[in-house]
Amino acid sequence: MSPIRKVLAPALCLCLAQYLRADDWAAPVTREVFSKNRTYFVRISPGESLGETVGFRGAKVGKHAVAEFFHVQTDRGYRLEREIELLNPIAPVEFFVSNAGDLITLDNWHNVGYGSVLVLYRSNGKLVKAYKLVDLFPRTELDSFPQSISSIWWHKGPMYIDEEQKTFYMGYREAPDYRELILKLSDGSARLCTNSPKYHCRNVQ
Repeated sequence: MSPIRKVLAPALCLCLAQYLRADDWAAPVTREVFSKNRTYFVRISPGESLGETVGFRGAKVGKHAVAEFFHVQTDRGYRLEREIELLNPIAPVEFFVSNAGDLITLDNWHNVGYGSVLVLYRSNGKLVKAYKLVDLFPRTELDSFPQSISSIWWHKGPMYIDEEQKTFYMGYREAPDYRELILKLSDGSARLCTNSPKYHCRNVQ
């Protein structure tokens, strides 16, 4: 084997291993997330519509993921207030609950970057806003995100609801080119912000 091949072969194997690991998904499970003040929690149970997931054409198309909204009562117990079907065919990858009971879902199981990647629901189950990648980013930026068999890996960094419970923040690029997406919980409007060459934001139309 030539010296160049000796160098390239291990590198290729390493890249391939990382590529495959990125598409090794655990089976979806029922999960619960509490608001910071524990006034609300939301339980999300996986859906059954695998056929709507990229890479599973021909599989069953059925019920989407279901979210149950629970609210604390005067006896400190929780009561189920409502149940809604989400936009996620199987399950969101991450979700967050505000003190007001707002639900933010992020990405889709086995399909990061596909479909509705950022969605805001009210505690009464009302859909406020749903964003796809094409709603958030211009084509030039979309093309810059790394991809794998299953997903478009469009964000890295912290994700959280702020202390005032008015805004959801998520980093989508790492330093030194750190960028963040800011979702306003009152109306679902979004801004994209960057610190290069100086900190500035633009509204998502």
